Amino acid sequence: MSLVDVHNEWDPLEEMIVGVVDGARVPSPDRGLFALDYCDNVDSPEDIPTGPYDDRVIEETREDLEELAALLRSEGVTVRRPDVTDHSKPFSSPDWTADGEYNYCPRDVLLPIGDTIIETPMANRARYFETFAYRDLLREYFDSGANWISAPKPQLLDDTYNIRPADGVVLNDHEPVFDAANVLRVGEDILYLVSCSGNERGLRWLQRVLGDRYRVHAVRDVYPGTHLDTTITLVRPGLVVISPERVKPDQVPEIFADWEILWCPELVDPGYVWDYPRASIWQGMNFMMIRPDLAVVSDIQVNLIRELEKRDVNVAPARLRHTRTLSGGFHCVTVDVRRTGTLEDYR
Repeated sequence: MSLVDVHNEWDPLEEMIVGVVDGARVPSPDRGLFALDYCDNVDSPEDIPTGPYDDRVIEETREDLEELAALLRSEGVTVRRPDVTDHSKPFSSPDWTADGEYNYCPRDVLLPIGDTIIETPMANRARYFETFAYRDLLREYFDSGANWISAPKPQLLDDTYNIRPADGVVLNDHEPVFDAANVLRVGEDILYLVSCSGNERGLRWLQRVLGDRYRVHAVRDVYPGTHLDTTITLVRPGLVVISPERVKPDQVPEIFADWEILWCPELVDPGYVWDYPRASIWQGMNFMMIRPDLAVVSDIQVNLIRELEKRDVNVAPARLRHTRTLSGGFHCVTVDVRRTGTLEDYR
């Protein structure tokens, strides 16, 4: 039986990958890194704070991830981890040279849908070979019966990226490019955020690969930044949390027409170590579901916890202290590989 079997974001969890922070660093500057992550905060690529993260950030995050893994295991979840990687090693294509970033956010790299796991064609050159840290797991999943595919490896030429474009389109449409975290699974419906980490050609590639069993819906013009899971968080059938800053009522995806919308309340800022954050305060709504009645939420987000509990969702509060520095909350640092349940239509 395939060890990969997941159809949504909430069915009871059986197996999950939790990231590691060892060796995390800011990559060497290039046009893509500047356009995607830093051009709002620094004047030029040379101002990107390249190098290892502060030791305190690494140690505290390692502790937080171990606590998360222990929490999941206490709920009967099989926890897997990627290999530790030396991200300082340079690598190149025929057109550019880069070095690595981290294995902190497996949600960005791998996209399980049904019994298929997809290595996605990521927008950031520094993360080009990040899936190699998961190869032992991917081989095991393949041998169990899962479909293991990789999207076309993008060239990521300089003209892929627009610096501070007037129309807000950072990522050009030359080839399929998207991060796995641009995608949320709602059974037969798949949401795909068109943003600086996911282009239109990537959306078309995903729909074509998934075939007629799935409906891939573009989420456009709500959030030009990177990933969808700091804007929309799925709780259970009929309940979704949405950022009121990024999504207007008339922009709510049509598949949620009959769902209860919990407009995310005011969030607590966890802070950051630089003069500016890598991620917004909306990392606070980046939580994940162990099952439909149990959410893992940052322990400082008391307003959100209260609103979830009002809706009969139990909360396991947990620490993740550097979400805005490392750009990843609980949904980002995990990827669910297997949940109980079957493919359903929730509309």
